[in-house]
Amino acid sequence: MATPKIVLITGGNSGIGYEAVKALLESNKPYHILLASRSLEKGALAVQSLHEECPESTNAVESVQLDLTSDSSISELFDHVKDSHGYLDVLVNNAGATFDIEFLAGNVTLRECFTKSYDVNLAGTNVLTWTFIPLLLKSSDPRLIFVAGLSHLSQASEKYFPTPPQPAGWPKNIDFETIGYRCSKVALNMLMLDWNHKLKEDGVKVWCVGPGFLATNLGNMKEKVKEMGGGHPSIGGKVLRRVVEGERDADVGKIVLGEGLCRF
Repeated sequence: MATPKIVLITGGNSGIGYEAVKALLESNKPYHILLASRSLEKGALAVQSLHEECPESTNAVESVQLDLTSDSSISELFDHVKDSHGYLDVLVNNAGATFDIEFLAGNVTLRECFTKSYDVNLAGTNVLTWTFIPLLLKSSDPRLIFVAGLSHLSQASEKYFPTPPQPAGWPKNIDFETIGYRCSKVALNMLMLDWNHKLKEDGVKVWCVGPGFLATNLGNMKEKVKEMGGGHPSIGGKVLRRVVEGERDADVGKIVLGEGLCRF
């Protein structure tokens, strides 16, 4: 039998990350999937649910702990993967956080709304990637994926969904704020370009993936997003599987959408 590919998916206990794990479990290609979550308890519950949903799968899923705001947590996970497997084939940087709704609720300041988003979505993701590069370089087919979401400048210039047009006057009445999150994710596009540049001669394939407007638990706004037309997270999981399995290899270094590409 073929050797299973080792895949690390951050934020794998819910939403798009969970569906990406599920999509790989259902694949006829062999995988050992590391489902990373801040809470080991939630990760274990996710693994249990996945086994129930995919009883016929011969692939493996393992819950691992990861807090992107903690360098020691990142280092501990690196040591675990190094000691257990010795290499990594695919890193899917899916985990993300938004604090915009918390700002509207008065639970964080405007500055905290931005700095907390950048700490998780950009700084934490970059530290994790930097730490795991030595293991990726040991793979015969290394892949590095950043989940970008609704996060490219062309979208802002063409159609500023999901924020509706605003009348003149102050303050603005916005009940579904996204700007801190989206700014951090736009920056992720630049991070992808930089890693693609740095790793080109090493043979690492790098992408951003825009899974679309999907109803996840991000910001505890799942029902609100559903009302606004958000799709099921499984859509994003299947897009990620296609990238992992080579269907978008012609689009390395770009922002991959479900059926096409996004220009910057």
